[in-house]
This record gives sequence, structure tokens and C-alpha cells, in this order.
Amino acid sequence: MNEQYELNGTTIASSINSSNSPVEGKGEEFHSYTWTITPEQAKERLDKRVHESLGMDISRTQIQMWIKDGHVLVNGAAVKSNYKCAAGDVVELAMPEPESVDIVAEDIPLDVYYEDSDVIVINKPRGLVVHPAPGHTSGTVVNALMYHCKDLSGINGELRPGIVHRIDKDTSGLLMAAKNDKAHVSLADQLKAHTVLRKYMALVHGNIPHDQGTIDAPIGRDEQDRKMYTVTERNSKHAVTHFKVLERFGDATMVELQLETGRTHQIRVHMKYIGHPLVGDPMYSRGTRGLKMNGQALHAQTLGFVHPVSGETLQFQAPLPDDMEELLKSIRNR
Repeated sequence: MNEQYELNGTTIASSINSSNSPVEGKGEEFHSYTWTITPEQAKERLDKRVHESLGMDISRTQIQMWIKDGHVLVNGAAVKSNYKCAAGDVVELAMPEPESVDIVAEDIPLDVYYEDSDVIVINKPRGLVVHPAPGHTSGTVVNALMYHCKDLSGINGELRPGIVHRIDKDTSGLLMAAKNDKAHVSLADQLKAHTVLRKYMALVHGNIPHDQGTIDAPIGRDEQDRKMYTVTERNSKHAVTHFKVLERFGDATMVELQLETGRTHQIRVHMKYIGHPLVGDPMYSRGTRGLKMNGQALHAQTLGFVHPVSGETLQFQAPLPDDMEELLKSIRNR
């Protein structure tokens, strides 16, 4: 296996890279996409290839439903989700019009940092789930946004209207959402092109000896526990995280992290991989002794992107939440 862990320009191992082919929009129809399968993508499952090429925060299950309903064609014909792609195949996706969203709008307070007719940026508190899931359709950011905004993009279907990207339930910080489909596509394209600025603050276990570094290691599901992710070569995606040490406490380190890619649990998995899991992480810090916190000490502090309509560059910064500030204060006063 060829992972990379680079510190201060020193490569400790070689890297694995997986690439996505670009998706081309059809004129003004931003609900329709077409792309051609490359030789490198041959023999991949169709649902996997559509999911990766689309590059939006849309579940693979949703894509499988689109394939089943005939919204995805290969060389003009309907096929099954497990169809093995061949080099030169032309894949077409016509996103269906969103169904009516049967989720109750709830008057949940939102810390709004920016809002206009196209996009909204909020500072999500720790403990709040971003979007509903089957069997859990209330008390989420989406429920709050539906009450506050009234209008949200429908690309992500019934359960995730407006959601372009996510942060974990027990991670706090800045999150952007789209109010219409055109804005959604623009923001999703920026995420895919890695032009969205996303910086996080985190407190991790142990003393990181290097002042800065880059973790370049692919992430996929943990075959032993499907709820978790891990650095792996099997069925993984390219993932890159940059870090910079801000403060050392001996048994813990405060770091700033910048995402180059945005994989599920990326920071949490990468920091565990280099031996410095996040303080309070209920999944990836198991067995770690010492400092504790209710949820991982991770905060999405900085978010920057180009406005999908005006073209203006926007950047926002949210201060550390009270629980992280209190933890840092107690450490400094030891």
C-alpha cells in the first residue's frame, strides 16, 4: 500500500491518487450532465462512477434510484447500477425534478453569518445534525433552514434540500447552503475543483513535533466497522489534509487544518492515522486516555467561496465555541 505522509516537505512514503473525470454540463440545463468513460475508469460500477464524477453531496443510494428509474443512460440505453463501465461509454444523467419535501420546518435558532437570495452561511453548533435521514426527520439543520429560508435547492432530494456540503454532528462551525439549484451547482463545482477555502481548528492528543505538514492518504470505509472510515487502498478516494501547529501542551496540540479534499470524516481519520486523534472523538479516539470533551474538539472556523451569481469572493470566520475555549483555558491553567 502506498500512502503518503509529508512533513515540512519531506515525503515519508509514496502516495496513492484516484482521479475523477470532469463532468460537463449541457448548455444552460444544469440538471443534465454527460461524460465519457476513460480507460482508467473501465470496469467500475456505474453507480460508483456517477457518484464520483458528479462530485456533489448526493448519496450513492440516491444515484442508484435514479439509475433504476431510467434517469441515467449509457450509450442511450438504461442499464443497472452494477453495470461495469467500458472505455468510451457515454454516460448521461438527467436529474429529475425534486419531489415535494415532506419534512417539517422547525423554528430552530440559526446563527446566520450571511444570507441573500442564493446562498446562506450559518455557524452550526456542536450536536446538531445537518440533514434528516430515514427514521430521523426532525431537529436538523435542514429543518431549521426550511423554517428560516422557505426556499432551498432541490438537487439533493427530499432529505437534503439546500445541502451542498456537510460537517459532522459533533463538529461545530461554518456551513453554506444553496437556495436554488443554479447556486447549488456552482458551489458544488467549486468544492469539486478544491477552490473553496475550508480551515478547521482542532485539539488533538499527543505532541506533534513538526510545525506543519501534509497528510496525503486515501480514505474508504473500514471493512471491520462500516460506520467508520480508515486510510485504505480498497474502494477509497484521494484525500489531502494540510496542518499547521498553533500551540503545544505536551500531551495535546492545537492545530489549524485546511482541507484540500472533503471526504467523510477526513480530518478525524487523517489525524488518527498519524497517531494524533482528536480530543473527544467518540469513534476515532477510543482507548485514548487524558483530555476529554463531549464530541470531537473540531471547529470549522473559516469558509471562503465565490458567490454563485455575483462572482464576489466571500470569506467568513467563526470564533471557537465556548466548550473548546473552556477546555483550552483549563489546559493552559494546569
